This record gives sequence, structure tokens and C-alpha cells, in this order.
Amino acid sequence: MIIYPAIDLKGGKCVRLVQGDMTRDTVYNEDPVGQALEWAQTGFSWLHIVDLDGAIEGVPKNHCAVRAILEMVDIPVQLGGGIRNRGQIEHWIEAGVSRVILGTAAVRDPELVKWACRKFPGQIAVGIDALDGEVMVDGWIDGSNIQASELAAHFEDAGVAAIIYTDIDRDGTGKGVNVEATCALAESTSILVIASGGVGSIADIYAVNEASKTHGLNGVVVGKALYDKRVDPEEALAVLSS
Repeated sequence: MIIYPAIDLKGGKCVRLVQGDMTRDTVYNEDPVGQALEWAQTGFSWLHIVDLDGAIEGVPKNHCAVRAILEMVDIPVQLGGGIRNRGQIEHWIEAGVSRVILGTAAVRDPELVKWACRKFPGQIAVGIDALDGEVMVDGWIDGSNIQASELAAHFEDAGVAAIIYTDIDRDGTGKGVNVEATCALAESTSILVIASGGVGSIADIYAVNEASKTHGLNGVVVGKALYDKRVDPEEALAVLSS
């Protein structure tokens, strides 16, 4: 299992939101590069970066911060937020992103996902952000009338490297990962699933780690709990060897 520390970018700063609400943000670090280096030096093997402004506006907005991180860290980065056409996908892969996350584009332009998987094997993930099971788009503002499992099934044979499944109701709340829903999704697809949303304590890391042994979860995204120090990075990494 992999722990993906999250760096959510808004206005060039490292922030965390509550349930995706852009008005309920907390700035944790005005230097995203410094934060990325801290996570890399701590021993994390991946970074999970989201361009929040890009997700809302439909085009990448925090170019400078993302590029600076890519230049300074030597661990792989997965990036999402506002990436919705071929040019943007190619741009970020060429810039050094190891895995591009397509969310809204996966709902509105599934052929784009399939094209990207063919062109960049192993480097395309689908972000499934769900509220009560329904996939949300445009930075979680709009509904799609598509269920999470339905969207995952659409890409079963496309070559998607991973699905990042976020329970919006839990995200940024520390109420605990929705392990049941995440495992249900993982059981419905052969694509690797990464849990996201709700980590509030080391117990959640243990829970996802145990689920990874029986349900094939690839990992978990951890954000606010790390920044609020409710989860100790070294203790979290130690869980992976348990």
C-alpha cells in the first residue's frame, strides 16, 4: 500500500478544504515546494497534487507551483485539477508528472481517457469524487447522474492505472475513511483503487492497510490529518510494514 500525502493548491498556496468548499479553506503552507520537499524527505514515495483553482475553472491555474515542485522533488507525482484536453495531458506528462488524474474529463469525455491511456500507458488515473454515490464534476459543484461503480466500469479495459475514489462528505472532516464504499468499488473493478477523504487518525491508516490486503486497495490519500498533526508521518509509514 502507498500513502499519498496531499498538496492542494489554491492561489499558489498549500491549503486544505472541508468537503471541497472553496470558501472553507485553511492555508497550511505558503511555500508548496517546501512542503513537497518535507514530505519527500520524510520518506513518502509519492505526492498527490490537486490544482483546486483549475478544477473549478476548467483549466490548470497553478502552473508555477506545480512546475517548481516537479523540478525540486525526485519522487513521483500524480496531478489532477482542470486537466481536460490532450494538450494539457501531454504538457504535464512532458513536464515530469508521473500520473495525470482525469476527473471531470472522465465523465464528459471518456474517449479522452481512453486515448490518454493508449498514448501514456500506466500514467493515467481516473478521479472519482462521489457524494452519496453520485460522481460530482467541476470541482465538486455539479452532479453527473452517474454512480461511481458505473463510471469505473466504463474504463474497465481502457488501461487506467488507478482510480482515486474520494468520498466528498468525508473529505477534510477527519470523520474516517469510507472503507466500506471504497472496498465495494474496488471489488467491482480490476483497476487499482486509492482511498481518499476522511483520514482523521492513525487508526484510519491501519484500516485502509488491512483492507488493502483483502480488497486490493492501492493506497490512501492523506491531507488535513497530516497538516493538523493528527497523523504522525513516520508512524503512518511504519504501518505499511505491519
